[in-house]
Parts: sequence; C-alpha cells; structure tokens
Amino acid sequence: MKLAILAVGHKPPAWVMQGCAEYVKRMPRELPVSIVEVKPESRGAKNREQLLAAEKTRLLAALQGYDRMIVLDERGADLPTRELAERLAGWMRAGGDTAFVIGGADGLDQSLIAQADGAIRLSSLTLPHALARLLLCEQLYRAISIVRGHPYHREG
Repeated sequence: MKLAILAVGHKPPAWVMQGCAEYVKRMPRELPVSIVEVKPESRGAKNREQLLAAEKTRLLAALQGYDRMIVLDERGADLPTRELAERLAGWMRAGGDTAFVIGGADGLDQSLIAQADGAIRLSSLTLPHALARLLLCEQLYRAISIVRGHPYHREG
C-alpha cells in the first residue's frame, strides 16, 4: 500500500519540506508516503467557484491510480491519533493506495469533498496549509508506529 499527500499550493518553506522529508524517510518500506504538489489556480478575475473547479480538475488528474481519497476539511471528523491508526490499519487490510488531499487557500470544491471516502480535520484551529502538510506527515508516522506497536506514541 502507498500513501500520498496531494497538496494544492506553492512550494512550502524549507523547514516544512525538511520536516516532511524526515517523517517520509521514517515510514516503513511497505507504507511509503509521497508528497505531490498541485499547482493552485491563478486568481485573476476568477471567482471562488471557478478557482476551486480548476483545482479540482488538477486534483482529479493527480488522483489517478489511488483507490481511496481522504480529504482534509475543517468539517471533517476530529480523530484522535489512535483512531487514525485504526483507520490506517483497516486501509492496509483492505489494500489499495490512499491519497490525502489538502486544498488550497480557498479550500476544496464541494463536489470533490462529496466524492471522498472520508474527511478528517487536523485541528479546530486554523492552520497554514504548509503546517497542515507537516502535521499530516507526523500523524501518519505516529499512526503506523501505533499499528506496529512501536513506542513512538505514548499514552498516559
């Protein structure tokens, strides 16, 4: 099984790229993670719906070959890390590759969210998109650590 993070946006700051690279490197060989940057639509005179529709087209093209799409959305499920680990274990048992989608500055097209196999949120706080990418990388690493029984995740 492969995991991918599809993120609409421009190249993030170096510290985000370094942090993501560290967690990607730590992932087990049987569960590699890739990060795919999807070009945001240039604003120009376009309205929000036009921007989101253009980004949706790019995301759908990037999603080819993935069996499961999980979107990050502020209205998504608020999962404790252990529950994310349980879902990850279930996806691993079911097989197929999973893509996590992070929208751009205007979010994600509602019809794309409706097509998703799930929606999660990382926090009730508003997070910069680059930081959301880094947090997702860390949480995926933490989730697989729980699945494998490693001591990275310590509960009180």
